[in-house]
Amino acid sequence: MNTSNESFKRLLIVSYRLPFTIKQTSKGPELQQNAGGLVSAVLSMAERMGQQTDAQAKIHWIGHGDAALQQIDPSVFENEAFVAHPVFMDESVHRGFYEGFSNNLLWPLCHYFPSFASFEESNFDAYQQANTRFMEELTALIQPGDLVWIHDFQLMLLPDMVRQASPDATIGYFFHIPFPTYEIVKLLPRVWRQQLIKGLLGADIIGFHTTDYVQHFLQSVAEVVELPIINHRVVLPNRSVVVRDFPISIDFNKFNSSAQEPAVGQTRQQYQDLLRNNKLIFSVDRLDYTKGITYRLQGYERFLIQNPDWHNRVTFVMTVVPSRDKIGHYQDLKRDIEETVGRINGLFGTIGWRPIVYTYSSLTFTELLALYTACDVALITPIRDGMNLVCKEFVASRYDHKGVLVLSELAGAAQELKEAIIINPTDTQEVADAIKQGLDMPLAEQEKRLLAMQRHLQNHNVFRWSNEFLLEFETVLSQQPDLETNLPIASFLSAFGDAQQRLLLLDFDGTLAPIVNDPAQAKLTKSLKNVLLKLAESSDVVVISGRNRQFLETTFTSIPVHLVAEHGAFLKRPDQRWERLDLSADDWVDSVREVMNPFVDRFPGSFIETKETAIVWHYRMAEADDMEGQAIELATLLRRTTFSVSLAVIQGNKVIEVKPAQHSKGTVAMSLFDQKPYDFIVSLGDDTTDEDMFQQLPNWAYTIKIGAGSSFARYRLARQRDVEMLLLRMSDLLVEA
Repeated sequence: MNTSNESFKRLLIVSYRLPFTIKQTSKGPELQQNAGGLVSAVLSMAERMGQQTDAQAKIHWIGHGDAALQQIDPSVFENEAFVAHPVFMDESVHRGFYEGFSNNLLWPLCHYFPSFASFEESNFDAYQQANTRFMEELTALIQPGDLVWIHDFQLMLLPDMVRQASPDATIGYFFHIPFPTYEIVKLLPRVWRQQLIKGLLGADIIGFHTTDYVQHFLQSVAEVVELPIINHRVVLPNRSVVVRDFPISIDFNKFNSSAQEPAVGQTRQQYQDLLRNNKLIFSVDRLDYTKGITYRLQGYERFLIQNPDWHNRVTFVMTVVPSRDKIGHYQDLKRDIEETVGRINGLFGTIGWRPIVYTYSSLTFTELLALYTACDVALITPIRDGMNLVCKEFVASRYDHKGVLVLSELAGAAQELKEAIIINPTDTQEVADAIKQGLDMPLAEQEKRLLAMQRHLQNHNVFRWSNEFLLEFETVLSQQPDLETNLPIASFLSAFGDAQQRLLLLDFDGTLAPIVNDPAQAKLTKSLKNVLLKLAESSDVVVISGRNRQFLETTFTSIPVHLVAEHGAFLKRPDQRWERLDLSADDWVDSVREVMNPFVDRFPGSFIETKETAIVWHYRMAEADDMEGQAIELATLLRRTTFSVSLAVIQGNKVIEVKPAQHSKGTVAMSLFDQKPYDFIVSLGDDTTDEDMFQQLPNWAYTIKIGAGSSFARYRLARQRDVEMLLLRMSDLLVEA
């Protein structure tokens, strides 16, 4: 991975579609870029990276190219900002990849329509072949220092393919549609789901629209590939993957200013004149079963039945943009929509009034803005949508601060635009009530709601979305430094080799062994056992852990090390019995359990572990949102509660542990330090409980924090696997001596 503090050299975007068209001009064919939000965001991202100052560092965009582009001279695929790289493949492969696996399996599953999913093995083969074609095109371009940003569900295998081909590549991935719950993912054949999840984990950062999608993905990671997850990081053997939400947005200023242009005003007036200045409800969707169009029509019909006083005074302008209408499901949907529109117009319409004005066509940008700014109610009610930018475009275009947004709670945008009228799209009564509420809403309330939503969109526009993604890269890379840049290896090994009395204080979970979801499965590697045996011949090696006595004694059988259990409550010297250091009464345990029990009930997957001198709430397997926030709430509650003895509340990796405050890893470390004239001390740990050691040991000791996060330690190792490498080099030094 690129760990330079300098800016990335180039930006490489990979998506299924190229955002360009080839236009014939008087000078011949030329590449023209679309004016979409993603293109604008990418340009903004490139400017922040400083690319536009270097003519040799244009943005490279890799996407599928149809056969006609093969006849175009390659020089045409470049303009002042972009270089386009069409990916060509056999038509049969493309059909199985795009129409088959992507659109007839992944799309319906991710939108919770499993009955529409087609599980064809040949389509998965085509999906693999197509992702391989993208990988071949991409890896031919990658240079050291490049930032690769891969987009969407058509390319889920690509990140790992690129990682295998270019191990040091810096890779981001963004998923533009909903990521479903594991119960949906589980419908995929086992090998398919494993490959898809593994494919995404080739990235350094994986982005989703909402926190819900993040939680769904992390649950699938835990279930499918059984990797540990720490604070939204998936921990792999040699690196970690950040998973977080980046809500995509729009260019607010573009929509707000364009809506005020004279052409938009003229078109708006034409529409209002044609519709006799009736109150106007507007919706625009691509033809798709996920958009909830038929439920929307049924809700409008119910409104008309229940509110006859609105007849002849309101018109629903509904535009459906053509899409995939040669596919059976889509043909059926189009027929249902047209039949429903005809029935409603037949039931309620008069010679001078059509309740619904339905068009099956695309809109120009001017026409779209005219309808956004003409309508009194925007009815955006998808059954499932990753984000839905139409609602954000509507809000941004309303420079007059009028109009009401009715929004489905199943659109990702509902988590941001809370001032909209939020409805369940399948509840036709709720849709009808929302239409009436919107039409009756006073102008002052409309303005109040719109201004609040506009402030949010101004602060969270598409440029912030792309820049936050870039900032996350910079943060991730700065937190994963190399071993040699954090610990002075030469002087460290020299001091170790020259020492006469050595004390090695080693945490277990996250230090000697990687953190795993099931703590019982954590174990030492065979090679590390041999290293510890060698080190124990000439050094006092102390494994100082929060684990209980039985686990430590079983794990370190036949290795002559000191064992410290339950964060300093028990000590076992080599070939001696356990000694209890904590002599506190345990009459406080039940009281703490009473505080913890409601959290176990609220968050399935969490549980309480009772140790001999401590009680622990584990929440690694809990699936609720914001579990870190819930853990903080419990820790705060425990600290504010008075118990019979002084207690320490410890917030660790997915645990809240409560124990008597009398003993800690620090107190035991210092008692051991006082027993001999040690001239070399090293202390390694990854958790908050290890900070006691780092603080209390003398300032000449080598205190080393494992992983990211603030620490009192003098040095840092980036990853758990670096610990074994360091200890191996120490044992090799003893062999050489």
